[in-house]
Amino acid sequence: MGDDRAGALGRPIATASRIDEITDRLITAIAIGEYLPGSRLPSERALAESLRVGRMTVRAALARLVERGLLETQRGREGGSFVREQWPTSSSASVHRTLSARWESLRDTSEALSRLYGVISGAAAENRSDTDVAVLHERLNAFRNAGSGLPSQKADELLHLAIIDAAGNATLRDVVIELESRISIAAPAHLWGSPEGMRTMEARALVDHINLVDAIAAGNADEASAIGREHAKIDIELLESALKQAGI
Repeated sequence: MGDDRAGALGRPIATASRIDEITDRLITAIAIGEYLPGSRLPSERALAESLRVGRMTVRAALARLVERGLLETQRGREGGSFVREQWPTSSSASVHRTLSARWESLRDTSEALSRLYGVISGAAAENRSDTDVAVLHERLNAFRNAGSGLPSQKADELLHLAIIDAAGNATLRDVVIELESRISIAAPAHLWGSPEGMRTMEARALVDHINLVDAIAAGNADEASAIGREHAKIDIELLESALKQAGI
């Protein structure tokens, strides 16, 4: 299957339509928690490379999101485009269009990621060093103590990267990050869902994280593999929930 980081955006279409599609993709990324309130989006150049479009197209799409109140721009060294609001009612049509158009590929990639996280978690249990275990416990505690929303998302990202590093295989690391980028523009950050279900998802993720780190630290590859595979299914569940919510 070809690279779907931009999904249908890879097809040659008129400039106005391309701006519409990039606008939909960015609105969806915000609505489903790729970028949470307070997050700074990547630069225009980075977004253009990720979405495989020109910078002017990205600039026009970002301007639309500013007009709709989803983003605000700040100038200066620490400036950029920042998320203000996650899921206004007006975003539902954009989310539904985007997820529906990409659904087959999203499901396929999510299934591949679930299987791959099982492999990586098992490898982490087999290959982890004492230093890896110490880092895993440190990152787990950071996730446990993080606030809901953006702080938890950032702590989750660091914990997942530590698990991948503990597996000790650079090729697996490259493959999983590549696949994640087909799901989320913000990869390696994971989807974080809608505001309504966020705390429930975070509580579930904490249980998974505790069990997974314990299995890796104990060197139990089979258990770690099973937990890692099931934990990775959260992404597709969040996408299914978003599609259902957007279709109401």
